[in-house]
Amino acid sequence: MRKRIKVAVLMGGKSPEHEVSLSSGKEIIRNLDNKKYRVSSLIISKTGKGLKKLLKINTDIVFLALHGQFGEDGTIQGMLEMLGIKYTGSGVLASAIGMDKPVFRKLMKHERLAIPKYVVINKKEKVPDFNKILGNFPYVVKPSAQGSSVGVLIVRNHEELKKAIKNALKFGTEVIVEEYVKGIEVTCPILGNDKPFALPVIEIIPKNNFFDYESKYSKGGAKEIVPARISKTITKKVQELAVKVYKAVGCRGFARVDFILKNKKTPVILEINTIPGLTPESLFPKSAKAFGMSYSQLLDIIINYALE
Repeated sequence: MRKRIKVAVLMGGKSPEHEVSLSSGKEIIRNLDNKKYRVSSLIISKTGKGLKKLLKINTDIVFLALHGQFGEDGTIQGMLEMLGIKYTGSGVLASAIGMDKPVFRKLMKHERLAIPKYVVINKKEKVPDFNKILGNFPYVVKPSAQGSSVGVLIVRNHEELKKAIKNALKFGTEVIVEEYVKGIEVTCPILGNDKPFALPVIEIIPKNNFFDYESKYSKGGAKEIVPARISKTITKKVQELAVKVYKAVGCRGFARVDFILKNKKTPVILEINTIPGLTPESLFPKSAKAFGMSYSQLLDIIINYALE
């Protein structure tokens, strides 16, 4: 009988996405095949308690179910690298780039890939003339280093803009203000290391104005259609672009790239998620299912990529 692989599922963490991470972690544990794996869970509290257990952990691999800061931004990846422990998903640099929205946008510009017009501001800077750079309202305001749409707001006037910037600054020192691109929201999951491939594109119809935190994680918060109701040509374009973004960032294992289809046909890149949610409501497993892959099979593939 083949020796079972020891897998420690790391979840929780210090970010505002603590609860989402716990939900992802529990779902991963529930779906890992006990015949193949010896599974243990490692929960990091909101204050960071539990991290010391990593130093003593006896495992073949850590399955990272941490989201947001201290989980998705390269910090935990760096710690695991130093400890010589294998882990799922992208490495230190790709994780850091994916999490840092201004750096990610600079990379996309360098690669000549379409992104919304944007401005980065911090606490000390004078507020620029947004109208001159971004055109007319509405704008999207987001913290520069959060996931799961934490702190993201659509604003329609100067008063809302001021409030949204103040709110976003609670989550970090920098804020991104970008043009609001009207269109169809779609997302494309990617799997792979050296030869990544795209899974079916998902169309998102949020209950709220956009795919915010509530739409992502509450039951019935959004309607997701897999495959997306777009032409084969646009689907192919989105999938090819998603792979390009994945390679440019230097991702490994798995990730998900979010887009807006401007005028229902032109893909504009919003962001990359290097540790996509794996909760019961998450998009990645839904796309994998449409591809003919069960949740357990998806986890097997992610683990195999990490062990390569």
